[in-house]
Amino acid sequence: MSDHVETARATVFAEYHLFRISDPAGPVVADDVDGTDNGLVMATDGSIEIMTGIHTGEVDLTVARCEHEPEPAAGNWEEIAEISLHSPSGKVIVHALMGDEADVPTLAASGAGDYRLRVHARGRDTAVDVAVEEIVEWYLIQCWPAPAGPAGAGQSKRRLRRGTTCKA
Repeated sequence: MSDHVETARATVFAEYHLFRISDPAGPVVADDVDGTDNGLVMATDGSIEIMTGIHTGEVDLTVARCEHEPEPAAGNWEEIAEISLHSPSGKVIVHALMGDEADVPTLAASGAGDYRLRVHARGRDTAVDVAVEEIVEWYLIQCWPAPAGPAGAGQSKRRLRRGTTCKA
């Protein structure tokens, strides 16, 4: 049996060191969800924040909507972290802090319900705290239906120069 995976690639605008994942119908994280900040992914104010090294600029984003939990992606990813979310509407969007949506489909491929995100990152220490004019950071977000679980870091190969550490 082969698992169905849909992928899409776009850019998303990062500002103030982050871009977000949310559902327009309401919070994707409850107050009792583990909001541990592992340096890459954090639950806050009802949304998921992906922390970037750059201060402002476009980052490369690939999303993979999976039927079941996939293996972490192969490649030269420097950090991998996971977090759970709940979609009240079945529309989970990736967007800039001020709202501009990335041109990727909803992460909630199975409609409303609980999901797990695995975020892969590389390049976050290339231009720390800089406003960039070209892409220096790459992200892959895998999403699949799964019950809520604790936030966790999968892997980290290095520490950001500004001192933020992704726990391994």
